[in-house]
Amino acid sequence: MGDYRGVDALNQPEPRYFEKMRLVAEVLKAVEGPIYVVTHVDPDGDAIGSSLGLYRALKALGKDARWVATPPRFLRFLAKEEEYADPVDTLPPGATLVVLDAAEPSRAVGAPVEGFVINIDHHGTNPRFGQISVVDPSKAATAQMVKDLIDLLGVEWTPEIATPVLTGLITDTGNFRFANTTPEVLRVAAELVGYGVKLAELTDRLQWRPPSYYKLMGKVLSTVEFHFGGLLVTAHLPEEAQAEEDSDDFVGLIRYAEGSVVAVFLRPKEEGVKVSIRSRGGVSAQNIALRLGGGGHVPAAGATLKGMDLEAAYEKVLEAVQEELRRAGYL
Repeated sequence: MGDYRGVDALNQPEPRYFEKMRLVAEVLKAVEGPIYVVTHVDPDGDAIGSSLGLYRALKALGKDARWVATPPRFLRFLAKEEEYADPVDTLPPGATLVVLDAAEPSRAVGAPVEGFVINIDHHGTNPRFGQISVVDPSKAATAQMVKDLIDLLGVEWTPEIATPVLTGLITDTGNFRFANTTPEVLRVAAELVGYGVKLAELTDRLQWRPPSYYKLMGKVLSTVEFHFGGLLVTAHLPEEAQAEEDSDDFVGLIRYAEGSVVAVFLRPKEEGVKVSIRSRGGVSAQNIALRLGGGGHVPAAGATLKGMDLEAAYEKVLEAVQEELRRAGYL
């Protein structure tokens, strides 16, 4: 179980943000060996957008950059086939590892977290691993931080670099609807659009889903239940249903149930049950996730309950949510 006590201190802005980011830029400009750019398991729009954007910027800088990632189906349009690099079990001598948007080293995939590690992230629960870590929970997305880093690298912005970076901002702000959509975020987005991003085409393309997704939606929505007088809404991927890679989207559907302050979507996987959590109204999804051994942000977080089936996972989730609802004064 994670330790959620005193977590507010972890959610504070990084006071030396630009100082640290300048150091990262200088280090990357000086690197002569290969630079591996990786992100977290089950990557979302921010993970793919920030990592692909930085990879392209490093290539434009003339670096031996390698992007190791496995985008979900709805994000594969962003990358070209030749941009993918194979995962590695060990890093070659002189390699630098850049880990983006991974709340903890165990969530990074594609390369071992070893050697010289640069950790850039906006999750407050990040343990600040690596030789250089820049963790700023006040940033709406890791892509926002990558935007600053690319500026410091002095690379000329192109639509190819700006498009994935903007994708990270769009997805982690819920199309600029979430509370993390600050004036700064909108200014950054405007800059990126100014570099030639076709915004209407991008936002339309990000909503594409395969036909099977919509049939699966019916099965998921049939599992919707309300708890604690409607304060919590839950749904799950039925164990008999074929697991779709983009099914984590469903937490975004149920979160808008009127009267709810917490939404939880549970997805059975080989290792256990993946739990996606969203919250509002002073309730912390982060606290709930930490109680379940996971992490994330105050309004959006998650965990994996290893070795559990759906029934056991629901029991743990209800217990954790109840405790947080009491803390927040709802019960």
